[in-house]
Amino acid sequence: MTDFHYLSGLDHVPGEIRGAMLAIGNFDGFHRGHQYVLETLKARAAERGVPALVMTFEPHPRDVFAPTPFMFRLTAGNAKARLAEAMGLDGIIVMPFTPEFSQNEAEDFVSRFLIEALATSGVIIGADFHFGRQRRGTPAFLKAEGERLGFSVETLDLLDEGDEVISSSRIRAALSEGAVAAANRLLGYHWFFEGCVIEGDRRGRELGYPTANTLTDVGFSLAQGVYAVRARVGERLFDGVAAYGKPMFNNQRPPFETHLFDFDEDIYGHIITVAIVAHIRGQEVFSGLDELIAAMDRDSRKARALLAAARPISDLDGKLGFFG
Repeated sequence: MTDFHYLSGLDHVPGEIRGAMLAIGNFDGFHRGHQYVLETLKARAAERGVPALVMTFEPHPRDVFAPTPFMFRLTAGNAKARLAEAMGLDGIIVMPFTPEFSQNEAEDFVSRFLIEALATSGVIIGADFHFGRQRRGTPAFLKAEGERLGFSVETLDLLDEGDEVISSSRIRAALSEGAVAAANRLLGYHWFFEGCVIEGDRRGRELGYPTANTLTDVGFSLAQGVYAVRARVGERLFDGVAAYGKPMFNNQRPPFETHLFDFDEDIYGHIITVAIVAHIRGQEVFSGLDELIAAMDRDSRKARALLAAARPISDLDGKLGFFG
């Protein structure tokens, strides 16, 4: 297979991916623990000569059951697809998760989705994976269903590092503290997100630093501060310096503001993908605009130096395309 398949639900399943092996989970972050599961999936699928697919759920089930969305999402559906393709998987299935979907009985989930829609030949899950109404679909349940219906089930533990499992919550905590290097190490790639460029207050242009502003999700909890970033607009890649938070101005749910070096175009309405390469400093309050501009000049020089020295931290990181 050469084409990567992105399916939103299972209403129309291409014939060439029926019989695939499947990894199922939320996979928020596609971090190194997830990558261990997915590399195992690829190896098992290659042994059988079948496609390797990942099935995930959007929005995150925790957000669906909360009064209002709250999760600091590391990777939404589009980012997961980009990572899955870069890992060499054959496709991703993003199942729309709703309260109604959550009421599927575990038996129905297996029969409708795994057997009727996909004719899956094998499933790989994490040891903590549960599915179906009231989370009745345990790993033991799925293994019994596999034995009954003729597909294999393999349960894997995530990788450990130090005293803790490599987990999405650990990475969220690191990003919330501005510990970008630690988060990227656990992810195995430079964390990135995308957004649509919106009009801002144009204050950056007045200060000599025009920015591409993107709205952040409600749960976005990256530490407020200044970052060295690499950004993609269409097929073009740019170095830049970015700020999150406006301590000297209105700081209520601020946009993420990215200044692209050596760039001066109108890109309102375009999608920008931003990879966080390094944390430069936390947010500060300055005595006036001259002091603020001087700090921005220092930030830009430091960002240029950091980006000139930056390298991919894994093969996957290189394949994501933020390093030329």
